[in-house]
Amino acid sequence: LRCQAAPLPRACHGWQASMKSVSLSYILPSNRLPVQLISQVRVYTSNGQKKDLGSEDTNRSTPEETPHKVGTGQDTTNAGQKQSFVKEPIQVKVKAVLKKREYGPKYTQNNFITGVRAINEFCLKSSDLDQLRKIKRRSPHDDTETFTVYLRSDVEAKSLEVWGSPEALARERKRRKEAEIKYRENLFRNQRLLWEYKEFFGNTKPRSSAAAMFFKGPGKVVMVAICINGLNFFFKLLAWVYTGSASMFSEAIHSLADTCNQALLALGISQSARTPDPSHPYGFTNMRYIASLISGVGIFMMGAGLSWYHGIIGLLHPHPIESLLWAYCILAGSLVSEGATLLVAINEIRRSARAKGLSFYQYVVQSRDPSTNVVLLEDAAAVLSVAVAATCMGLTSLTGNPYYDSVGSLGVGTLLGTVSAFLIYTNTEALLGRSIQPEQLQRLTELLESDPVVRAIHDVKATDMGMSKVRFKAEVDFDGRVVTRSYLEKQDIEQLLQEIQQVKTLEELEAFMLKHGENIIDTLGAEVDRLEKDLKQRNPDVRHVDLEIL
Repeated sequence: LRCQAAPLPRACHGWQASMKSVSLSYILPSNRLPVQLISQVRVYTSNGQKKDLGSEDTNRSTPEETPHKVGTGQDTTNAGQKQSFVKEPIQVKVKAVLKKREYGPKYTQNNFITGVRAINEFCLKSSDLDQLRKIKRRSPHDDTETFTVYLRSDVEAKSLEVWGSPEALARERKRRKEAEIKYRENLFRNQRLLWEYKEFFGNTKPRSSAAAMFFKGPGKVVMVAICINGLNFFFKLLAWVYTGSASMFSEAIHSLADTCNQALLALGISQSARTPDPSHPYGFTNMRYIASLISGVGIFMMGAGLSWYHGIIGLLHPHPIESLLWAYCILAGSLVSEGATLLVAINEIRRSARAKGLSFYQYVVQSRDPSTNVVLLEDAAAVLSVAVAATCMGLTSLTGNPYYDSVGSLGVGTLLGTVSAFLIYTNTEALLGRSIQPEQLQRLTELLESDPVVRAIHDVKATDMGMSKVRFKAEVDFDGRVVTRSYLEKQDIEQLLQEIQQVKTLEELEAFMLKHGENIIDTLGAEVDRLEKDLKQRNPDVRHVDLEIL
């Protein structure tokens, strides 16, 4: 048995009684095993003295030795075997480890807390925090590099000093919670009071960004469509009252549905401009998709449904149609106005698609701008439905058969149903959170993998949140050597070497490792922030990045 290790400066209790008086050859079950036995054992006692059992007095005997001295010559054979063994000492090495510290199920002594949380959760004032230790930490926000935090233990001690006891602090928290609930219950009344006194704000109130959105881009397209479709509905309604044409009634309903849906789109655009709040941390961008989805449902129920209903009634109960001259004039005017709105929507989509590097078809199918998409499809359907209505009314006036007019109403309803189905599908896909294009995802992946601090990335997900906002998530395997080298490059190596040479005890080693270990973790966090910043700078569509350390 050969154990190569360094001897211990402490006793190995329990070996003296078993090995001092009994030869190892008697302990083994067979004397012919191909093992080099050891005839000299070093034993360390509690006082640090070393004893060599192989050099002990052979005349000394114990009760355990007596049975082996009396026998059939077995001692002579064993003695001969002992002479052939190589004398090697048994050396035992025990690894010195740091005692594990038990933190318990809840440990918050080293936690940091911001000033806002300290004031809100511990019922303190800002003047109370001035007396506490201030610690500068790396900021999680993009607009600031560092921010001030406090030790949670210091804040808890200060709160007990201010309020006197945990019971008094709990009563104050309860009182503030009740006041907050009462304020929320009276929120509507408070908003009415603010509305009544809004003249006192004057020019100090910031200008609403929602109003400015209706003078450019999709907001401008929607406002133009609302005005034109409103006028078209009014004149088509007059033409239907005068002629009684089923196709003209379908056109009037179509224009009314377009006007209502585009008003809903305007509401969605204004709501999407709201700033994020604690209840909606990612903002209200999806309000455009929600409004477009409701608009598609409205087109199907109000436009297609009523057109089908009126066309079926015309087929079941046909009646003669009066002069269609005014109807043709109104349809011609509607064709011009709807065509103008369609051109405005087409130009806006072309400009936006060119800016994103997409084709016109890709931009529409991917529903990059739901509001403009609705206007485009509604106006395209309006132009086609005007052509269908005019054709069927012309056949009715030439043949005198009112069934053609009813068939035209059914055709307009089918066209509106197709448009509404497309809008419902594209907006539902956008709300579900679909992945970005594979080419764009590949660019983001290559950017991360080309960085020296990254070994590999796994479980990559990139979701289109709508309106050209992408959320990127990945599990990142960081190279610890590169991170440590990045930390060492910012240190004074000579001073670091002196600190290492001054380490003599386990306590000094622990303090040294804890100090630089925490700094290396901070360096790793800085590397994560750098990677997130690079992703956002090189890909403006990426708004939210979640890199998880593997």
